[in-house]
Amino acid sequence: MAHDITSEAQLEALYGLPSGAAVIKEINHVSDHYRTFIEASPFVVLATSGPEGLDCTPRGDPTGFVRVVDRKTLAIPDRRGNNRLDALRNIVRDPRVALLFLVPGIGRTLRVNGTARITTDPALCASFEMEGKAPRSVIVVTAERVYTQCPKALVRSRLWDPARHLPESALPSSGEMLKALSAAFDAEAYDRDYPRRLRETIY
Repeated sequence: MAHDITSEAQLEALYGLPSGAAVIKEINHVSDHYRTFIEASPFVVLATSGPEGLDCTPRGDPTGFVRVVDRKTLAIPDRRGNNRLDALRNIVRDPRVALLFLVPGIGRTLRVNGTARITTDPALCASFEMEGKAPRSVIVVTAERVYTQCPKALVRSRLWDPARHLPESALPSSGEMLKALSAAFDAEAYDRDYPRRLRETIY
C-alpha cells in the first residue's frame, strides 16, 4: 500500500505530462484520416459502464461495418448474439462508451470515446442487412474524443505475427470450460454442434 499511486499528481510526477503528437492527435470529431481507419476495420471492442460495473465486448463484421455517418456520428449494427445484452443494458442506463478499432496487420489502433443510444429505426436497421437478415437494433455513437494509439502494444505482443498464433486445440474448448462450471453440462455435444450453430446463427 505504501507504494500505491492514489492521485493524479503522483501519476504526473512519475510519468510526466503528454506532449507533441500525443496531444495533437486527439480531436473531437472523425477526421478524414480517422474515417479511413474506421472504414478499414473489421473489428472493434466496445466498452460500456453500468450499475453492476464495466463491460467490454468484441464486435466484428466485414470491413467497414461501423458506418461513419458524419464527423460526429458512427453507427454500429447489433448482430445476433446470446441475448445477455450486457453492453445494451449498460447503454440505456449510462450512455458513455469507448471504442477500440483494430485493422489486421496494422500496428496502430484507433480510439473513440463518446456517448451512445440504441435505435430500432426500420430504415437504418435494414441498411445493415446481411445474408437477408437485418440487426434488431443499431448503436449510434456520438464521438467526443477521437485519436490513434501508438503501435507499442501490438509490437510487443506480436499480435499479427503468424508464428505466434495458436491452434484452437492449444486451449480448453468452450464446452470444456462450461463443463468445469457445471458438471452436468454436455461439453462433447456442445463442441460438436457448435460449427452448425455458428452457421445458423451468425446473422
